[in-house]
Amino acid sequence: MPPQPLSLDTSPEVERMQIERWRRMSPGEKAAIVAGLTQAVYDLALAGIRLRHPGASPREQFLRLALITLGPDLARQAYPEIAAANLL
Repeated sequence: MPPQPLSLDTSPEVERMQIERWRRMSPGEKAAIVAGLTQAVYDLALAGIRLRHPGASPREQFLRLALITLGPDLARQAYPEIAAANLL
């Protein structure tokens, strides 16, 4: 069974080159990429919160981000004020 491509819009040769590049990366380089992508996701999530809740204070924005990233149960445990603020 042939391996499945990682992306349907990338040629097998380019995909092979990408995988080889990942293999040559140091752990620090890989960690930097993951950290940058993680920050980009947080930034996009926060932008979405600001768009949906334009009047929210910075603390409310933070709590709403906690709900998204931690899930409701863990976010309520970590930040009990979420229930009092009726953010769910």
